[in-house]
Amino acid sequence: MPNIPEFPTTPRPVRGFLRSLATSAQGMATQQKFLDIIAENISNAETTRTAEGGPYRRQVAVATRDPRTGELGVRVVQDGRDGRLVRDPAHPDADEAGNVFYPNVDMNTELVDLMLARRLHEANLSAFQTAKQMLRRAIDI
Repeated sequence: MPNIPEFPTTPRPVRGFLRSLATSAQGMATQQKFLDIIAENISNAETTRTAEGGPYRRQVAVATRDPRTGELGVRVVQDGRDGRLVRDPAHPDADEAGNVFYPNVDMNTELVDLMLARRLHEANLSAFQTAKQMLRRAIDI
């Protein structure tokens, strides 16, 4: 019987590049969810009546990690703070006293969160493109 060498059990370099592509892609997908939630908050910053009743409640995206698989995920929770109370008796959603409850969305906070999420998305994209270029060069060798 011929002596056949064993298949190496150490990770191959190409797999490391592929893993870095997957990590960056997962980071971009996570940041995209953050961007979606921020866009929803901005678009509902003046919504005083929702299907549930009352003003829109700001949503907050929270990054989580599954303890069993280690996979990254995003959980969306409502911000519990109260919104603005504005006196406007002519508004259709005004109460008996003429006050209108507006959402608890602060545009400055949303814009800062938007810039951060966009920068993190760009950083993941840059890492993805760099790993892809390295993988292409490794294939060309």
